[in-house]
Amino acid sequence: MTIQTIEQQLSALLGDAFAKHDLPAELGQVQRSQRPDLADYQCNGAMIAAKKYRAGNPFATAEKVLAELQDCDWLSEASVVKPGFINLRVTAGKLTEVVSQLAADDGWGIRDDNLAETKIIIDSGGANVAKSMHVGHLRTAIIGEALRRILLAKGYEVITDVHLGDWGTQMGMLIEGVRKRQPDLVYFDADYSGDYPSESPVTISDLEEIYPLESGLCKTDAEAAEKARQATFELQSGRAGYRALWRHFVDVSVATLKRDYAALNVHFDWWKGESDADQYIDNVIELLSEKGCAVKDQGALIVPILDDEGEAKMPPLILRKSDGAVMYGTTDLATLYERIVLEKADEILYVVDGRQQQHFRQVFAASDLLGWNETTRYEHDYFGTVNGRDGKPFKTRTGGVMKLNDLIEMAKDEAKKKLAQSQFGDDFSDEEYETIAHRVAVSALKFADLRNHRIKDYVFDLEKFSEFEGKTGPYLLMQIARIKSILRKAEEAGLSAGALQISSDAEKNLVFKLLDFKHVINVSVDKRAPHFLCEHVYQLAQAFSSFYQQQHILREPDAAKQASLLALVAMCLSQLEYGVNLLGIETLERM
Repeated sequence: MTIQTIEQQLSALLGDAFAKHDLPAELGQVQRSQRPDLADYQCNGAMIAAKKYRAGNPFATAEKVLAELQDCDWLSEASVVKPGFINLRVTAGKLTEVVSQLAADDGWGIRDDNLAETKIIIDSGGANVAKSMHVGHLRTAIIGEALRRILLAKGYEVITDVHLGDWGTQMGMLIEGVRKRQPDLVYFDADYSGDYPSESPVTISDLEEIYPLESGLCKTDAEAAEKARQATFELQSGRAGYRALWRHFVDVSVATLKRDYAALNVHFDWWKGESDADQYIDNVIELLSEKGCAVKDQGALIVPILDDEGEAKMPPLILRKSDGAVMYGTTDLATLYERIVLEKADEILYVVDGRQQQHFRQVFAASDLLGWNETTRYEHDYFGTVNGRDGKPFKTRTGGVMKLNDLIEMAKDEAKKKLAQSQFGDDFSDEEYETIAHRVAVSALKFADLRNHRIKDYVFDLEKFSEFEGKTGPYLLMQIARIKSILRKAEEAGLSAGALQISSDAEKNLVFKLLDFKHVINVSVDKRAPHFLCEHVYQLAQAFSSFYQQQHILREPDAAKQASLLALVAMCLSQLEYGVNLLGIETLERM
C-alpha cells in the first residue's frame, strides 16, 4: 500500500478545490512553507492561476479555494496572505498519524510498486585490466553505488555493470610484455592444442609493472607498437593461447578490483567488459550501414553527426579506423546494443567523468540514428574531479597517481588518529576497533564525495573529512551510535517506546524533518544526485541533537510522555540509519 505524505494529501484536497472553480487541479500543489513561523505548508496556485489562466485577483481566488476546505478536520489553521498565498497548519494528531505510518514501513514509504517493471542499468565502474584502481575511480564507484541503492529502494529493477576496460591494444602490449619475460610459456606456441594451465603465470603486481613499460615503449618504438597491434588482432580473432593468457590477465585483475570495491562497500551485478560487447560490433555496423548512417571517409568508417541543415554538429563518430581497428565509441555502441536490444533496458545511466561529455554526445547521437532513444533513455550523469589543495587532480606526495587501496589505508590511519583524539574505542577488542576504524574511514571518503553535487569538483582534505564534528560521515556514525546508546540504556532501565504524542516545538520540528524524507528521495532520483540525501540525513542528525538537548528522556517523570519520546528517538534512528545505508555507508552499534 502506498502511503501518502501530508503534502500529497493536501495537494489532492486543494487540487479538488481548484477544480471546483474550473481551474486545473495541479494548481493545488503544496510545499513546506518557506516561513515555518507562519505556516507548516503553503500553496501558491492562486497566483499562478492569475498569471497563466487569467483567473482574476489571486487573493479572491485563494479565499474561494480555501472555503472548500472548511470540513477538513486535520487543519488547525488555514489563511490567505497577500498577494494570494494559502497558508496551512496541520494538527499534531495528523502529523502523528502520517509519521507513524511511514515509520512502520521498512522503506519509509518511498517504494513505488509501479516502478518494478522499469529496468535501469547503471554503468559505474570503468576500471581497467592490469591496473589497480586509483583515486580517479573513487567517484564513479561511490556515486554509482548510492544511485543503485536509492533506485532499488524506490522500486526500480536495477542492474549495475562494472564495464571493465579489457579488450583494447593494451592487451596486446601485455601479451608481448609477458612473451619477453617468459618466452617459453605454452601460450605462445601456436601449434599447441592441449589444455592451458589453470594457474596464472603473472600476478597483478607483474601486470602493473609490465603495462607502463610496454605502453611507453610502443610510443617510441614502431616495431614494438606493431607487435602489440598484431597480438591484439590475433587475440580478438580468437587465437587460443592468447585467449587463455588474456583470461588470466582478467582474473587476477578482477580479484584485486573486487577487494577494493568490497572495501568501499560497492556492489556490481555484472562483471562484464568491453570484450563482452565485441560480438555485437558487426551487428551495430550493419544496422548503421543499412540506414545509410555509416560512410567511408579516407579509408575509415565513420558516422557523421549532422543537424537538420546537414551541417556537422560535432566531430563524427569513428567506427573503424583505416587499418580496420574498432574504436572505443564503437565498443560503447555495441554495449548499448546489448543493453537495449537484448536486455531491454528502459534507462541506462553512465556515471562517468565529465571530461567524457563529448564522447557520450557522439555515442548517443549515433544511438539516436538507430532509433534506440524511442524505447530507452540513456544519459551521461557525469561528475567533476577530485582535486588536491593546489586545485589540480589529486596525486600522491611524490606526484604519482594515488592508488585507491592506498587511499583507503590512509583514510583508515586518519580515522584511528581521530578515534584516539576523541577517546573512542579504548575498551574495544582489536577486531572491533579495526572494524570501527575501517567504517569511519569509508564513511569519511564516501560522505565527503557524495555531499557535493556530483557535477562539481571538490578539494580532497582527509583530515577535515575525518572529523567527528561538522558535515562529515564520521559525525553521522557518531550520532547514530549515540542514539543506539540512548535506546540501550532505556531498555536496560526497563523502558520502552509507546504511542507518539507530539507536544513541543522541538518534537514537531523533528517530525517535519522525518516527513521530508520521501520528497528528498524523489528529488535525488529525478536529479540523479545523492547530495540531496546527504543534506537531509545531516540536517536530521542536527535536528535530533537539538531535540535531545531540550528533552531529558531517561529522566522524564511522565511515563506516557517518556514512551512517546522514546518512540520518536526510535523513528529518528530508523530513518537516519536507512538514509545512511542508501548512501552506501555502514553504521556502527557503538563507538
